[in-house]
Amino acid sequence: MNQINKLKILNDPIYGFITIPNTLIYDLIQHPYFQRLRRISQMGMSYLVYPGAHHTRFHHALGCMHIMQKAVQTLRFKEVEISEDEENALYIAILLHDIGHGPFSHAMEHSIVESVHHEEISLFFMNELNREFDGKLSLAIQIFKGEYHRRFMLQLISSQLDMDRMDYLKRDSFYTGVAEGNINSERLIQMMHVVDDVLVIEEKGIYSVEQFLVARRLMYWQAYLHKTSLVAELTLTKILKRAKELTQMGTMLPCSEPLQFFMQNKIDSSGFDNPNLKKFALLDDFDIVSAIKSWQFHDDFVLSSLSKMIINRDLLKIKMVTEKVSKEHMTDLKSKMMNLHNLSEKEVDYFIFKGKIKNQAYNKTGEPIHIYKKDKTIEDVVEASDQLNLKALSKPVTKYFICFPKVLLGS
Repeated sequence: MNQINKLKILNDPIYGFITIPNTLIYDLIQHPYFQRLRRISQMGMSYLVYPGAHHTRFHHALGCMHIMQKAVQTLRFKEVEISEDEENALYIAILLHDIGHGPFSHAMEHSIVESVHHEEISLFFMNELNREFDGKLSLAIQIFKGEYHRRFMLQLISSQLDMDRMDYLKRDSFYTGVAEGNINSERLIQMMHVVDDVLVIEEKGIYSVEQFLVARRLMYWQAYLHKTSLVAELTLTKILKRAKELTQMGTMLPCSEPLQFFMQNKIDSSGFDNPNLKKFALLDDFDIVSAIKSWQFHDDFVLSSLSKMIINRDLLKIKMVTEKVSKEHMTDLKSKMMNLHNLSEKEVDYFIFKGKIKNQAYNKTGEPIHIYKKDKTIEDVVEASDQLNLKALSKPVTKYFICFPKVLLGS
């Protein structure tokens, strides 16, 4: 193939034109493992709340790569040395940082695939691609794992002010229409610098950092932890758990082969060898939606009822409460539901459950966002800021919730 064809330009509604910098990146984007991200939604079930939120992980990964290009450009302009190999490794690491996400993102991690975090699966994919591409991803993997000696490179990929967060806040804000989440990523990138191998933001960029943290907090409450998105995602997790339970008991459920495989087998991180990784790579949102469409007509009351809830957007009632839900209240609701539908104790847990959500816009115990002051000292953004609310933003806020069927409303 003519090499010149590989230097493509893509049009993105957020940044305008995105360029693919070289043939290796082009070939990685073209790989089936990466193309699969086109079929995985970035915001899970949030489209049930925000109808526009249908953008994909593919879209987000390309956006991250684009702003990484801008960051490299800015740092080089400020005389931070970044070799061509390091530059390439940064693009590869940020491009592939989410490649391990399963269908509807987090629902899979808590149901079908046994307690394997998507970051672990991303690493399995990266190692596999590294084999296929004759070791050309080795440096990217080293940076991704935090094993490379230049610390700021990991900070660009994974920190409290990384390219990942910058893109998803801007992108998710755009597609949901939640304007409060829109951040000035261009200004943040222009303010970046590296001092003693640490990523810093120049002092004049402090207001952009404050705005970024406020936007993050608002996006969590308004979009990511919106109660309807939350109950939809929890319901999806319960559907997959029930489907797996029935499959393990010998009931054959109609679904795609890869989904069938993960429901029949208990796969933990030690089981992610090459054949199983290939099977995982065949899973996407379409397998799940297609299965749920069939399962809504299944004769298992739990599976069909929960599936109908998602397909018809007629979800469980979710109530946010300031204190933990009492055991007595739970028992009372469960016994009413058991009598109403003749359910066992185990079955009723699929319909009535409680939990908590936590939002912390800025984590003071993690690696701080460093502000590089005019007198050449470096300070944590919370100390450097004259905004009192930044201190408040670093306190975790916990909310409790209870979910139950609408027929029990008023109970």
